[in-house]
Amino acid sequence: MIKKLFTWPLDTVLFVGRKVKDEVDQELYDLETIQKKLVQLQMLLELGEISEEAYEEEEAVLLERYENAKRMEMEGEQE
Repeated sequence: MIKKLFTWPLDTVLFVGRKVKDEVDQELYDLETIQKKLVQLQMLLELGEISEEAYEEEEAVLLERYENAKRMEMEGEQE
């Protein structure tokens, strides 16, 4: 009981940290999320809301993330 009282603040911080990490991982490495962002980016370009240059820069970043996520997924399947 006393141990829980003293470790509760640390446990809470660790819990929140894990949740933040999970959200960041999903944003960076979830294939579906990346695909949706690529579609949104294409729509912004077609609607004229971003320049071709901005599109190409963001597309390169998203494609790199997609390749990394796909590689991580394949490595996970091999284990």
